Amino acid sequence: MIAIPSPPSPDPALPAPLKDASSWLRGLAECAVRAVHPDSLLPGVLPAPPAGRTLVVGAGKAAAAMAATLERAWQFHQPEAPLEGLVVTRYGHGPQGQGAECRHIEVMEAAHPMPDGLSEQAARRMLVAVAGLSEDDLVIALISGGGSALVSLPAPGISLAEKQALNRALLHSGAPICEINTVRRHLSAIKGGRLAAAAHPARVLTWLISDVPGDEPSLIASGPTRADASTPSDALAILERYGIEIPTGVREHLAGSGDAPRATDAGFARDEVAVLARASDALEAARAAAEAEGVEVRLLGDD
Repeated sequence: MIAIPSPPSPDPALPAPLKDASSWLRGLAECAVRAVHPDSLLPGVLPAPPAGRTLVVGAGKAAAAMAATLERAWQFHQPEAPLEGLVVTRYGHGPQGQGAECRHIEVMEAAHPMPDGLSEQAARRMLVAVAGLSEDDLVIALISGGGSALVSLPAPGISLAEKQALNRALLHSGAPICEINTVRRHLSAIKGGRLAAAAHPARVLTWLISDVPGDEPSLIASGPTRADASTPSDALAILERYGIEIPTGVREHLAGSGDAPRATDAGFARDEVAVLARASDALEAARAAAEAEGVEVRLLGDD
């Protein structure tokens, strides 16, 4: 017979929360999530209704929750102003999986972290939705982590299968997310500010929940509404640095592509961006909760 030792008695020297560490840590995690959940972020920052249409677009693991929160707040504060749109989130994070019910904003689901056919379909539909808008219209873009895979429309001359293969290779290469998203932007027909460029001359207001170190807006979900300073040659250099096999069409595109929007383009002058939540906000909330219960905390950072 093998004797199974009894679990150790709680150390009386430990703070009370740590005597049941598993449930206490889960509580800290829930506290961190609440601090960056759309329910506590969006209602206080609503823009005034424009003279024209208000169109919502969005992509990311939090996109459905962001859309539902925005819609509820919009209907409460300005019920006479029409609202419409389309967002895409990962499978299981839409209305059925998360209770993110929307009446006026359509919620699609697609694959993450590898894009699939619905990722491409969502991107095409968003570009169609924003086409033909006027200066009197407003686009609200709800962007969060995961958006790179969830709106994946290859640039002309590049297939979805090629983008999938490159994404897979990059994810396994050890490259940091900033380099991965640089490549994604320059192989895309919607990222790197191209969605906003398609919406102009409408004003584009982008709300972000960041999952990248540094919280640079053009890196979050590969920046569908934010132009950046990187170049196609930067993307090509990244692929070569990690020894990733580059299809002929991809190499030709990166060698000759000069169509990326620039932040200095006139169409971006009226656009606005706000980072509503960061990983550091979640960490600070968890720290405060732990310290309130007498636990000493050493915060290691969000990168």
